[in-house]
Amino acid sequence: MGTTLQLDIYAIGACGRKEPVRYLLWIRLSRALRVTEFFEKLEKDIRLNYLFTRIVKLLVVEVYCTHTAACIFYYLATTLPPWEEGYTWIGSLKMGDYSYAHFRDIDLWTRYITSLYFAIVTMATVGYGEIHAVNTKEMIFVMIYVSFDMILGAYLLGNMAALIVKGSKTEKFRDKMADLIKYMNRNRLGKRISKEIKDHVRLQYESRYNESSVLQDIPASIRAKISQKLYEPYIRGVPLFRGCSHEFIKQIAIKVHEEFFLPGEVIIEQGSMADQLYFVCHGKVEEVRKPEENETEESLLDLHTYNSVGEISVLCNIPVPYTVQVYELSRLLRIDKQSLVEILGICFSDGRVIINNLLEGRESSLRSKILDSDITLNIAKHESELTMRLNCAAHDGDLYRLSRIIGAGADPSRTDYDGRSPLHLAASKGHGDITVFLIQRGVEINARDKFGSTALLEAVKNGHDHVASLLMEAGALLGIDNDGTCLCEAVAKRDLDYLRRLLDSGINPNSKNYDFRTPLHLAASEGLFPISVLLLEAGASVFAVDRWGRTPLDEARVGGNKNLIKLLEDAQGSQLSEFSTSFGKQDEGQRVRCTVFSSDPRDLKDERRRVVLWVPQSLDELINTAKAQLRVSSANCVVSEDGAKILDTDMISDGQKLFLVRESTRSL
Repeated sequence: MGTTLQLDIYAIGACGRKEPVRYLLWIRLSRALRVTEFFEKLEKDIRLNYLFTRIVKLLVVEVYCTHTAACIFYYLATTLPPWEEGYTWIGSLKMGDYSYAHFRDIDLWTRYITSLYFAIVTMATVGYGEIHAVNTKEMIFVMIYVSFDMILGAYLLGNMAALIVKGSKTEKFRDKMADLIKYMNRNRLGKRISKEIKDHVRLQYESRYNESSVLQDIPASIRAKISQKLYEPYIRGVPLFRGCSHEFIKQIAIKVHEEFFLPGEVIIEQGSMADQLYFVCHGKVEEVRKPEENETEESLLDLHTYNSVGEISVLCNIPVPYTVQVYELSRLLRIDKQSLVEILGICFSDGRVIINNLLEGRESSLRSKILDSDITLNIAKHESELTMRLNCAAHDGDLYRLSRIIGAGADPSRTDYDGRSPLHLAASKGHGDITVFLIQRGVEINARDKFGSTALLEAVKNGHDHVASLLMEAGALLGIDNDGTCLCEAVAKRDLDYLRRLLDSGINPNSKNYDFRTPLHLAASEGLFPISVLLLEAGASVFAVDRWGRTPLDEARVGGNKNLIKLLEDAQGSQLSEFSTSFGKQDEGQRVRCTVFSSDPRDLKDERRRVVLWVPQSLDELINTAKAQLRVSSANCVVSEDGAKILDTDMISDGQKLFLVRESTRSL
């Protein structure tokens, strides 16, 4: 009051009674907000009767509105000069024998009561009373005032009805608070816990418009879109979910719930098992290690926006090693463990990403607990099950189901208990479309199962030439450890088609088994004419020598098959002619290189030392150079891959494999 009076004196003294200055005094109406806040506090105070508080508030609203209207009515009358006051509602007013002519001379109290009476009667009778507007300004204001009165009347009647029905949110809050106080008093929970409970309930009431209960009557699909819009940016920024799929982030955003916490409130207690995972949206949360005897409380880490709370306990089923409490008013998102596990069951590939993110920067002891946790085992179980589903789809040739499973996050390169991938099964069954799809997905095409088979070998074994050609175009290899043994087994089984597919896959027809026998040796000894023809067409050599020094022609002569003997003799002559021609056409200036090994050709170890050399003019120069490079001092001759001794450098072809040995040792 004192402040208002001083401002009025300064304003009138400075500017007189000018109308613009008088209009500025209307700014004081904003102080009505303080009255509103005052009554809101009274309504929440359970020590006061809610019905009485509410009725007083409604009366104050009515009195304030009529008081304001009365002031405006009187102000409109004063806007006309004294000689025209008969054209105002109060100047023309006559009640009984009392006339309000020259109303400016009537005492202030009478004028105020008359204006207030005019305002109340106009509101109560909706504009029909013994006092009425006279000039145009007053008529316009009466119309506005009556329209406002209809809204005010509906507000007052609605609040009175709510008091009778007892359904307002504030009254429910008071009833809930009263029940909580009774419960806390009965159980003697103490002042600290009681204060935390009351503060939290009051915070829930004040933030009720942010709760999901506001949307409970909206369809689930729309609620999901709203949650996704509000919470997905926060979920995407959580380091725990870095690298996860969009579908996983979307499902988490739909399932989270929003909560507010006051400063000092404990979210998770040290040593407890958390079943809720929290994400900080706004505010500040800190991790604190509670002291033991004679120890002070230790602050470990401050958590801000995008940080997660309780992830170790939720994902690994271990007690929380610290207490998480609120440092300042915070807004957090919460998802329960069951919902998280269900989402990981659908998007299980993201579970592996989460575990890897969780392992970053952790101590070794904690890392072992994470790796041994139920969630890790659960993820591994889902991965194994999905791998089986992938292999079943590949086995059945169901490309649509296979692509759907891979789209859900399954890894097409994973193998089952036998080490077989979907590509193995697709190749073995001849499903070309699935083979092409998996190759385009970038799977490992040369992976071997537990039996040593590659996808190409499976296609060759089962006679799927089209699939084999697709794999070979993609760079697939047979992956056979001993080509010679494999070819000899095919010859022994007399499987001409299988042998042809092996040769078409690029296998060397001169490969040898453990006895240095080539497939042609075996075919000649068994008298297998068609197989011998196939091998010769593939480039098999009739000069190959086995462990006992016999060639395929020698084996054929022992068997006595004349047709086969003639075939091999003709092939021998043809190969000798080609050999002579190739050497005759060799340009003298063309350099020839060879690979020299430091061991006997019968030694099949892969770790043998070797060196690539240009073939010199003399054999002695080649032997000395190879001995120097391979650091071998006892060797004194060079033999071919067949074990034949090289006598001259002109006998060496380009790219030929030679073996540096000691002649005396070799003769033994």
